[in-house]
Amino acid sequence: MVPNLLKHINSPVDLKKLSKSTLGELAIELRKFIIDIVATKEGHLGASLGVIELTIALHYVFDTPNDKLIWDVGHQAYGHKILTGRKEVFETNRQLNGISGFPKRSESKYDDFGTGHSSTSISAILGMAMASQLNGDDKKQHIAVIGDASIASGMAFEGLNHLGVTNANVLIILNDNAIGIDPSVGALKKYLTNVKQGTAKDENIFECLNLKYSGPIDGHDLPKLLKELERLKSIEGPRLLHLITTKGKGLKQAEENQVTYHAPGKFNKETGELRKKGAVEQPPKYQDVFGHTLVELAKKNEKIVGITPAMPTGSSLKYMMEEIPNRAFDVGIAEQHAVTLAAGMATQGLVPFCNVYSTFLQRAYDQVIHDVALQNLPVIFCLDRAGLVGQDGPTHHGVFDLAYLQCIPNLIIFSPINEVELRNIMFTAQNGLKNPIAIRYPRGKGTTLDWRKDFSKIEIGSARELKTGSKVAILSLGHIGNEVQKAIARIKDKTKIAHYDMRFAKPLDMDLLHKVFENFNHIITIEDGCKIGGFGSTILENANSFGYKGHIRIFGIDDTFIDQGTIEELYDICGLNAKAIKQYIEQVL
Repeated sequence: MVPNLLKHINSPVDLKKLSKSTLGELAIELRKFIIDIVATKEGHLGASLGVIELTIALHYVFDTPNDKLIWDVGHQAYGHKILTGRKEVFETNRQLNGISGFPKRSESKYDDFGTGHSSTSISAILGMAMASQLNGDDKKQHIAVIGDASIASGMAFEGLNHLGVTNANVLIILNDNAIGIDPSVGALKKYLTNVKQGTAKDENIFECLNLKYSGPIDGHDLPKLLKELERLKSIEGPRLLHLITTKGKGLKQAEENQVTYHAPGKFNKETGELRKKGAVEQPPKYQDVFGHTLVELAKKNEKIVGITPAMPTGSSLKYMMEEIPNRAFDVGIAEQHAVTLAAGMATQGLVPFCNVYSTFLQRAYDQVIHDVALQNLPVIFCLDRAGLVGQDGPTHHGVFDLAYLQCIPNLIIFSPINEVELRNIMFTAQNGLKNPIAIRYPRGKGTTLDWRKDFSKIEIGSARELKTGSKVAILSLGHIGNEVQKAIARIKDKTKIAHYDMRFAKPLDMDLLHKVFENFNHIITIEDGCKIGGFGSTILENANSFGYKGHIRIFGIDDTFIDQGTIEELYDICGLNAKAIKQYIEQVL
């Protein structure tokens, strides 16, 4: 064994100096490097371990960055980052002021396209290839690596449909490991399984789309992979290489428990065992409260159904899928389909809970407007990961939902301050609403262990007075209200501070709001979303209509994309923590 091969590689130029016979040893070193760092720094693991050989082969065969290379979603791009000059800073991955956990154009010339949401790679690489043709560059290669879960998405098929009628110099590499974050689902998964087993029908779906198909081949067989990529490099036009890989390859636990080891947190790099949490019991995560509550409600209300676009574990719809599988549906990476499927169910009297990450609902905006709100269908949207989500960064922060949803007629918007409020609004919604509702809640732990209380119905459009006061009124929306409570607790003269949990961004509690306008000269609004078009902006509009003469200060996220970091660090940067709130209140007082 030739030791320390990775030590001398700072770019693909260095990689190409190695003999083919040593690349297998490099794969071992690269896997170990990723495991060692992710074990202590956390991050996505299984996806990158599964494409180590592919990553080495691509940069060995092709002339990156002159040849264009896109990694769909980007969970699997750690090896790519390490081989393209970011080895020395890889330990800063997903940390404040560190490198991004996803490909990012501003970070490296080797990151040809920013990713973070799935299924965009085929359209993007085709755009690059068509641009090369228009520029007279017919020799440049264009490669997109996409997983079997991502290629099932509508946008990926839109790209394939267009690609097949071009002569663009594009190579699609289908990384088929039968899993995304959760196991892949749907008819295409069954078809690919048949292909792998040699039982597929005579016609190949990709050849029918006019792509030159090759495979399936073992994506961990480096010699075979190098040979096939060299062959495909000499072929013109649209091509698709079908690879069979194992997510988590090289770490036994990651291979055996692929869902958990997608992003396992901290673990023992030698044994692979997960680090145990502290013995002190912690409040549950909001998504787990959602999941358990949905099961509780669905057992009593047979009309309830659950829908998620490929996130049953992350969203905790898995609990309903386990206990009531005939009424819980993972529809794959298909947010548009998920929303309109829910709309169709609602027309027939079912009570659909459509569970989507806030950042992913952006992909189904037209369906929310046209298929749900315009027809005033009572779909219940449960928006997980609303607000700042931490180390996944700007592609995953759910900071735009308030702004993009508030302008839609008929839509109710609710944000709970704690887990009990989440349970109560779910109970209220399934009891029967005349309108669709979006319930937005954050990633991570709630506030209390005592959350399994009896259900109480919430009056739509009603706010709550959490604290009386005489001079400053604070209007908060959602979980961020807990930061307000921390701030107030640190102020000596608390009698002048009133705190209202508005709960509903739409409809607003106008009776309470008018009382606030009449009795307070200073109003503070606080939200974990963008200021432009957000909750505070709506309060300001109403204040202007009312003729309010006092001062309004909006706490929220400025007109910028927020990078990665812990929630605490990002709250600090955005001025949304208790310290910043306290400082401003004391200035007013």
